[in-house]
Amino acid sequence: MSLITLLTHQRERDRKSNTGQLVKAVLQQDCRVVVWDRVNPDKRLLEIIKLGYTGLLYPGDGGHVINCSAKKSVLTHFIVLDGTWQEAQKMYNHSPYLQLLPTIQIQSESPSQYHLRRNQKPFGLCTAESVIAVLQNQDRPIQAAELRASLMAFL
Repeated sequence: MSLITLLTHQRERDRKSNTGQLVKAVLQQDCRVVVWDRVNPDKRLLEIIKLGYTGLLYPGDGGHVINCSAKKSVLTHFIVLDGTWQEAQKMYNHSPYLQLLPTIQIQSESPSQYHLRRNQKPFGLCTAESVIAVLQNQDRPIQAAELRASLMAFL
């Protein structure tokens, strides 16, 4: 089982501003990309969710907070909604299986460096920045640094 599943909105795949591609390039086998389908959810993803230990990176009230300097999370698999904020909200709202997962909020010490899109939320991080926080929390500093370097070159 991979550490990260990027649940990617169909439109996100062709955007030049997509940072999910950086995540996949750096993490390789530790990242699985699944194109979100409202009607037919990915069967393998549903099986992984049933095993437990999966959290959804999604801002909201009451979620588990990951702080980059905090103790390692007990979760071993993370789903990241890869799309615009509006698309991510749609994916969440139309996927009951996601709503059952514990939500993970990332507490960042610094604001997002990602400014390639309009209508960004002031507290929001891009896909790659979110995964960097997970990697730091999961004691994977080398992968986190490599992804950060890829993101800075991309930006």
